Amino acid sequence: MKRYILTTLLAAVVSVSAHAKDIVDTAVSAGNFSTLATALKAADLVDTLKGKGPFTVFAPTDAAFAKIPKADLEALLKDKAKLTAVLTYHVVPGKVMAADVKAGKVKTVQGSPITITTNDGVKVNNAKVTATDIVADNGVIHVIDTVILPK
Repeated sequence: MKRYILTTLLAAVVSVSAHAKDIVDTAVSAGNFSTLATALKAADLVDTLKGKGPFTVFAPTDAAFAKIPKADLEALLKDKAKLTAVLTYHVVPGKVMAADVKAGKVKTVQGSPITITTNDGVKVNNAKVTATDIVADNGVIHVIDTVILPK
């Protein structure tokens, strides 16, 4: 009986640990997206990116956010409408893996297109893609080195 209980508990632990996380949980657990997580909370977008999706997120790191002057970043975090526009500009509907990326314009959730180039590495507008295909259960994250801004 003890062996059965232990086996059942072990199977439950393996099942839980094997379960993928959503976009937000995946980004938070990576450890270098704390500013992005703060911004998502300030814009009330956490529940959206925890939703069904699928989403492709071009996620700026903490270092990318650090390129924005501190006063400008603080002002952005307090302006929910502008912050929402900036954050949704980093999201494309669907799950686009690195192997499927093609150069050209792609419409974002915000509504404006981003420009993807593939010469000399992949870039999204002026941001270099530094890591790809971080899979979540509701989409994929590609890491970028600069916060991109809609026009």
